[in-house]
Amino acid sequence: MGAFLPSGINPDATSLVTVFTMAWFKKKESAISRKVKVPEGLWVKCNSCKEIIYRKEVEKNLKVCLKCNYHFRISAKERISLLADENSFSEMGENLISSDPLNFKDQVAYRERLGDYRKKTNNRDAALAGGALIGDHKVILIVLDFEFMGGSMGSVVGDKFVMAAEKAAEDELPLISVSSSGGARMHEGIISLMQMAKTSAALAKFKEKRRPYISILADPTFGGVSASFAMLGDIIIAEPKSLIGFAGPRVIEQTIKQQLPENFQTAEFLLQHGMIDMIVNRREMKQTIVKLLSLTGGNEYETKG
Repeated sequence: MGAFLPSGINPDATSLVTVFTMAWFKKKESAISRKVKVPEGLWVKCNSCKEIIYRKEVEKNLKVCLKCNYHFRISAKERISLLADENSFSEMGENLISSDPLNFKDQVAYRERLGDYRKKTNNRDAALAGGALIGDHKVILIVLDFEFMGGSMGSVVGDKFVMAAEKAAEDELPLISVSSSGGARMHEGIISLMQMAKTSAALAKFKEKRRPYISILADPTFGGVSASFAMLGDIIIAEPKSLIGFAGPRVIEQTIKQQLPENFQTAEFLLQHGMIDMIVNRREMKQTIVKLLSLTGGNEYETKG
């Protein structure tokens, strides 16, 4: 057996163990070095069931978990493409930007933070508003984008909502909002809180026209948005498992000194207690809105020719 060993190594049991151990580790290292690197972003972890899912399958399913039906957050542009008929959305107020009235600065200056989010989302602020067709029904649509500073409501979001409500009232069209927000934007102080009253007043004037206002709540909808236009819909729809409320559960528990019920602030809990009208899966949202517009007298689109 010594003929098979490197020169200088005694063919005793200890030496044999040493040689074969070294050979095994070299083989192991070689195998590791040949492993194929998996590109980042191929898989996504569900926030609800914690399953690891192939990203392309989730995207093909409109960003809904195939295991537990959890609805991932989507951008305002993705939401509009799902709801509006193809190429029918015409944006309004696209040039509105915040003036930074308080010259606010925390870790980063507010103006700089706004610039970063504009580059990240390719939007000027946290809302997109405009006219659209949904199943050939003319509507005015406003959608909040959680990717832009948590969909927070500052002066621009308030102005866009008022603009949308006034346009819907002027043209006597249905108004549809999609909310996904952490609440009022603290960087604008009292000005952001004033948007609650401003948007609610605009809705009161819109409702004089007796046209339907449909409010869709996505995960999450909190703070000043839920305390104003989000919960003032003639019909309030939520996506499954969306978190909806004013303050967070931890703050509420500390305030009332009581443990909250299980599933508190979920869409299912709110439906059970009469706070919303229905829960609709993302895949069925457009068809549901078309049906509601038909039932409530939503204007039919007429081709001029």
